[in-house]
Amino acid sequence: MVVLAASICTKGGKAVLSRQFHPMTRTHIESLLASFPKLIPTNSQHTSVETAQVRYVYQPLEDLYILLITNKASNILQDIDTLHLFARVVSDMCRTADEHEIQKQSFELLGAFDEIVSMGYREQVNLIQVRSVLEMESHEEKIQDIIARNKEAEAKEELKRRARQLELQRREQQKRAVATGGSGSSYLGGGMSGYAPVPQRFDAPEISSARTASPAPASSTRAPQFKSSGMKLGSKKTRQAEFLDALGGDLVSEELSGPPTPSIPETPPVSTQPRGSLPSIAAESIHIVIKEQISVSLMREGGVKSMEVKGDMNLQVSDPACAHIKLALPPHTTDFGSDLQFKQHPNVAKFAPGQDRIVALKDPSRAFPVGQALAVLKWRYAGHDESLVPLSINCWPSPSNDGTCEVNIEYELENENVTLHDVVISIPLPAGSYPSVTTESSWAINPSTHSLDWSIPLVSTTARSGTLEFTVGGDDAGTFFPVRVSFVGQGSIAGIGVVGVSRVDGGEDPAFSVDTVVTAEDYLVI
Repeated sequence: MVVLAASICTKGGKAVLSRQFHPMTRTHIESLLASFPKLIPTNSQHTSVETAQVRYVYQPLEDLYILLITNKASNILQDIDTLHLFARVVSDMCRTADEHEIQKQSFELLGAFDEIVSMGYREQVNLIQVRSVLEMESHEEKIQDIIARNKEAEAKEELKRRARQLELQRREQQKRAVATGGSGSSYLGGGMSGYAPVPQRFDAPEISSARTASPAPASSTRAPQFKSSGMKLGSKKTRQAEFLDALGGDLVSEELSGPPTPSIPETPPVSTQPRGSLPSIAAESIHIVIKEQISVSLMREGGVKSMEVKGDMNLQVSDPACAHIKLALPPHTTDFGSDLQFKQHPNVAKFAPGQDRIVALKDPSRAFPVGQALAVLKWRYAGHDESLVPLSINCWPSPSNDGTCEVNIEYELENENVTLHDVVISIPLPAGSYPSVTTESSWAINPSTHSLDWSIPLVSTTARSGTLEFTVGGDDAGTFFPVRVSFVGQGSIAGIGVVGVSRVDGGEDPAFSVDTVVTAEDYLVI
């Protein structure tokens, strides 16, 4: 395997980023990239094309191409594996796969490319290792930071211990003074009460080796000196009490630890719902977001081992004039029966049995909150009814006598309430074996799981089924399970939606928008 160059170019062959692993002039690499789009046959499912001198192994990257230029003697399977790693690195480091973002991250991308391929040969690294190398984290630095924090914590504990010790000493001296019947003059240092004043300063424990604590002055054996104005009882704290309060507070720890280090507030993670290829929805003054998640385990012989659907409806009102409303839900379109359980917000009225399902506040005089999303309704289904599964998968491995296995897999849309986008059906493969696909489909080998990922852009009522056939080495049918399915859909598996929004006072119906998103949390064929 010899990789001559790894490049990212436009659909027209313009170079966006290129890293050469063998001596090649800029003019040569630009001419190779300019001729590349002309070599791609129309309506082709292949990911490689050859010329008399080189081979292009490529993969679409939204509006760009990422490709490897190799010699013709290179192992194409290893080249495809390397190309997938390049594509995952680009997707991981760039927020969007466009020309501006690629050029913005060009320095980091070139460094990552050099970690994957060296002198034309693939290094034994994965995405996590490449990411770790680029972050340049130091284990020794982390250890030193931990040690420094531990020393600071120990110093604070020592301060608290010394403060408690001094406080106990002060109380003991007060009890002794009361027991001996000493007068106020003994507290000021006169008489024979035997009171020993608390030292006004002490040596603080050393926090780090680089910090040198100033030596404490020798404690005085005579009583503390006071100002000529005399003692004022009950008006202020004594110097001893002020010292103890400061010793136990943050002031002492700040003096010991030096100038405070400005802390950088951590930005809370922003959780975004993955939309994939779902079309965006323009939000009106009344915007309803319906989200559903499905977890299902289908048995390979047929039937459902477990199935759970969870959903919630969020209402956001941006116009105060539209806050007194009620939402009308459609009638039952899917036969979930009594197994579909609803749970309303405490301020939302329950559904009336035998009547239309309405989402409205219990108190009609109240209004929905403005400017914030409110979860008004939640629902859940758990059961084993196979007719309620949104997408059925049939994987049929057939071992042959020559040590290979022919695998037929098909899918079919069962629930017409949803339209599925970005469907990926992942079939595990035997170790060390690579498939030979006989049907024209969009597929790729996932090197991290060594599985065949079959990609279907859209599954709808007009394109509801499809099949894939391939042959691979191995004769154990159980190797091809579990089959995993991922998708993002539009609609509701449970048939929950909003057919109308009306005002409580009977005025003109306001405009509203509904965004429905369905995701597969765990979709398996076992």
